[in-house]
Amino acid sequence: MTTSHEVIRHWATRRNAAPATVIGTEYGDEPGVLRLDFDAASPNLRHVDWREWLAIFDQRELAFLYQENRSDGSRSDFFRICGPRTP
Repeated sequence: MTTSHEVIRHWATRRNAAPATVIGTEYGDEPGVLRLDFDAASPNLRHVDWREWLAIFDQRELAFLYQENRSDGSRSDFFRICGPRTP
């Protein structure tokens, strides 16, 4: 688990994942739920730039739980964005 912007961007970039928010989960004018888009064509996601994504991440005091490799050694794309009190 990390809150490091460098670690998050590096992990996502190695997997060709783009920063995004979920369409329809906005809070008024505020962007909604944060996600990473791995296939760059998800119709329910709106891409945002890293600066905006990370600003929202920090503002909401979130943490990034991620897995580098599966037990068989292959690369894992598993991640979860956790709230401030989520283990």
